[in-house]
Amino acid sequence: MNTGSKTQSSLTPTVIAALIIVYIVWGSTYLAIDLTLATMPPFIMTGMRFLAAGIILATFLLIRGYRLPTGKQWLNCAIIGALMQGGCVGSIAIAQQSITSGLAAVGIATVPIWTALLAGAFTRRWPNHFEVVGIAFGFIGVIALNVEGGISGASKGAIIIVVAALCWSIGSVLSQHVELPAGPMAYAGEMLAGGAITALAGLAFGESFSTMPDAGAIWSWVYLVVAGSLGAYSAYMYLLKTVRTALATSYTLVTPAIAVLLGWWFLSEDITLLTVLAVAAVICGVGFIFKGRAVKSKTEEEAKEPSSSSDSSS
Repeated sequence: MNTGSKTQSSLTPTVIAALIIVYIVWGSTYLAIDLTLATMPPFIMTGMRFLAAGIILATFLLIRGYRLPTGKQWLNCAIIGALMQGGCVGSIAIAQQSITSGLAAVGIATVPIWTALLAGAFTRRWPNHFEVVGIAFGFIGVIALNVEGGISGASKGAIIIVVAALCWSIGSVLSQHVELPAGPMAYAGEMLAGGAITALAGLAFGESFSTMPDAGAIWSWVYLVVAGSLGAYSAYMYLLKTVRTALATSYTLVTPAIAVLLGWWFLSEDITLLTVLAVAAVICGVGFIFKGRAVKSKTEEEAKEPSSSSDSSS
């Protein structure tokens, strides 16, 4: 049995600090995006954000001895980056022009639910009973999200945020089946390629700076680069290497509530009954998805044990 750090269950001060960073920072990025949109175009702002973060991270990694991606890896980074940085994060910015930051966070929190469906389609490992229940709750949350969007006159934004979640899920699943650079250079390559594609898409769509970005937008953009794309990501990578995956990815259970509360506090966004229903349904859905993953992992480990025993006795 593997007893490495990956199965660590104790909440050390460093683990707790990393969890708090991921919860708060990724929960607050929706507020920061909203503040940038006052004077920055959505796709160009998003592309510049990831280009800046990618340059910083790639420079740091090159100094540490990492190699730049090969031609094939750059192509794969471009595909994944276009889906995740452009299709997802860029679409979040588009959607937040018409829906609240809280609803945007609820829509993106459905990523594990879509990923469970897509992983089944790719690997033929279809959802178990817990995951099916989770998917059902997730769809209830998506329906509540779109009903709320329709009531507030922002149905287009509600649809876009679901598409954004699908793009992230497709990129996540696809990244497990294509050749990418080793370690964090994969994320740096995806940010560089995805950021460039997203910025160019913004220009192709006719985006431009109609006015000089104000101080709030500039500082919010800096926060997205430094805290959202670099700081929280580093904390998340540490968690993935140190604790169980379920704990590392538990941010999906927390960030919607943080985003809704921050939007209510700083932007005076309404918290309606449908918003609460959407948050509750999505959190329950993700919880069941995590439970289903744990059951699958346990079943797979138990299936391996007999063969391991026979090997050791031969």
